[in-house]
Amino acid sequence: MLYALLCLLALAGAAAAAAAPNARPCASADSASAYPFCDASLSIPARARALVSLLTLDEKIAQLSNTAGGVPRLGVPPYQWWSESLHGLADNGPGVNFSSGPVRAATAFPQVILSTAAFNRSLWRAVAGAVATEALGMHSTGQAGLTYWAPNINIFRDPRWGRGQETSGEDPAVAAAYSLEYVKGFQGDYGEEGRIRLSACCKHYTAYDMEKWKGFSRYTFNAKVTAQDMEDTYQPPFKTCIQEARASCLMCAYNQVNDVPMCARKDLLQKTRDEWGFKGYITSDCDAVAIIHENQTYTTSDEDSIAIVLRAGMDLNCGSFLVRHTKSAIEKGKIQEQDIDRALFNLFSVQLRLGIFDKLNDNRLGPSNVCTAKHRELAAEAVRQGAVLLKNDNGFLPLKGSEVRHVAVIGPSANDAYAMGGDYTGVPCNTTTFFKGMQAYVAQTTFASGCKDVSCNSTDLFGEAIEAAKAADIVVVVAGLNLTEEREDFDRVSLLLPGKQMNLIQTVASVTKKPLVLVLLGGGPVDVSFAKHDPRIASILWLGYPGEVGGQVLPEILFGKYNPGEKAGYDLVP
Repeated sequence: MLYALLCLLALAGAAAAAAAPNARPCASADSASAYPFCDASLSIPARARALVSLLTLDEKIAQLSNTAGGVPRLGVPPYQWWSESLHGLADNGPGVNFSSGPVRAATAFPQVILSTAAFNRSLWRAVAGAVATEALGMHSTGQAGLTYWAPNINIFRDPRWGRGQETSGEDPAVAAAYSLEYVKGFQGDYGEEGRIRLSACCKHYTAYDMEKWKGFSRYTFNAKVTAQDMEDTYQPPFKTCIQEARASCLMCAYNQVNDVPMCARKDLLQKTRDEWGFKGYITSDCDAVAIIHENQTYTTSDEDSIAIVLRAGMDLNCGSFLVRHTKSAIEKGKIQEQDIDRALFNLFSVQLRLGIFDKLNDNRLGPSNVCTAKHRELAAEAVRQGAVLLKNDNGFLPLKGSEVRHVAVIGPSANDAYAMGGDYTGVPCNTTTFFKGMQAYVAQTTFASGCKDVSCNSTDLFGEAIEAAKAADIVVVVAGLNLTEEREDFDRVSLLLPGKQMNLIQTVASVTKKPLVLVLLGGGPVDVSFAKHDPRIASILWLGYPGEVGGQVLPEILFGKYNPGEKAGYDLVP
């Protein structure tokens, strides 16, 4: 079941929901006079309560899924809550659609772990603002909604975690600061009754930092967390995201925390409202309610699972579980209709804050605001500022262009656009690979993969790499990780470079005219101590997952146009 079934169900309803963002039930004067929820003179809470009061039980239940049903008799369209915007618009969720409509791509900014390495708060906010601009541009064409499930502000505690790349790292203070800048840049703030241009979501609440490792799975993992560790480590990013940034969504995680499923932790969920002033909606991670009974066996029935999450404060289920079982839960006396009403109040309040029901729509953005040159330059600046020079023996870098006539770029990711993006990457506007980027600087640039893929389980292609290295003045080896090694639902078991990558680097280093440059990709750390102490490897540069502009920025760094050892000021805005 789980994710595969969820995707099928989501896709089934996506076509109907995709057109919903631009349908506004309160756009006509007749609607405004007929229904109190359309009366803009009322407060948002009053309008939300009015709308809930008009719905039948079946209509209410249909709202509890990320693919929310419409209410034709009231002019309320279906709505898709699930869209992704981690480091650019992505079609991991059904709310963003690149396959039909005028917008077929969006700017792929660097993965979060790389942008975070810039330690530049204004840069973080600028990137979030640019992603929001592109989201609104796609919204105007009906290809995207207004509610997005980002940022990921979990703590990257275990370096083997497959999703650590999506986060701001292991420091709670940095993660908290990043959450503030992302949400402020993404949501905006119109001031009036908390109106927002888009909705951001703090995820995954909380103590979630493993996917699938040996016999453990994120669906059944029980995180044992001390009270001190909770307050010092796991809570600060979420507290900042809710209390200071005023995010309008919170996502509860799959895992249990101290024996209780997170989506059933009333103490922790209610804390966000009672102590942090949370005014948004709480969604489950996808199928996180279903697994409470089916996988974790925490409850004895599906209906008990629904009762425990609704009473804990969860409002929306990513998936169809609540749509299928909530009526039965009511019939069996597990919950009352008022439990659903509370959830719908939170959901409709956020939609009203977004202006989804109103005639008012100041979104004048469109396809021309997506994939702009300004956003591409912003993405490049994020790579420049986030890049980390780990080694540079005897000032080997920057290279002198007049002395470099032939460059060899070696490695399975050196000419692979897929390797640039990292998790939750959509359709990039125009990816420049490292090989293509180097060609723009040095006309005689050759490429050799050295390995069939990043797993690098064979030496069969070493010969080609050796010949390319022998002929070149300068050799750049691109090594590290990609999504075959670390990703959602997949953790690493080792910190070493995959397969025979280390052998490839050492073999190439043994035949070069000058010491080589090693470029590392990946969101998780790798052990390259062998390269640190090898004089045949002059420089080591970490580039994370640099997104669509990585190939453009690499030669800029190597030839001294940008110094990765300096942290420059930042004044670009989206």
